[in-house]
Amino acid sequence: MPKLKTKKAAAKRFKITATGKLKRHKCNTQHILGKKSRKRKRNLRHATTVDKTVENSIKKKLLPYA
Repeated sequence: MPKLKTKKAAAKRFKITATGKLKRHKCNTQHILGKKSRKRKRNLRHATTVDKTVENSIKKKLLPYA
């Protein structure tokens, strides 16, 4: 069976933590920032973890060797 290729787009977007969880950046931070509150923009700066329901599929299909 041939080796699986890592999806490079996913590899650039996700990082694996020491405990094995996937870390991602939050969306809605690029443009149209004038209507968003200061508190909302400040909270969007911080990274968060991927939801458990999609974490396994990302690890198995998109990042097989991560």
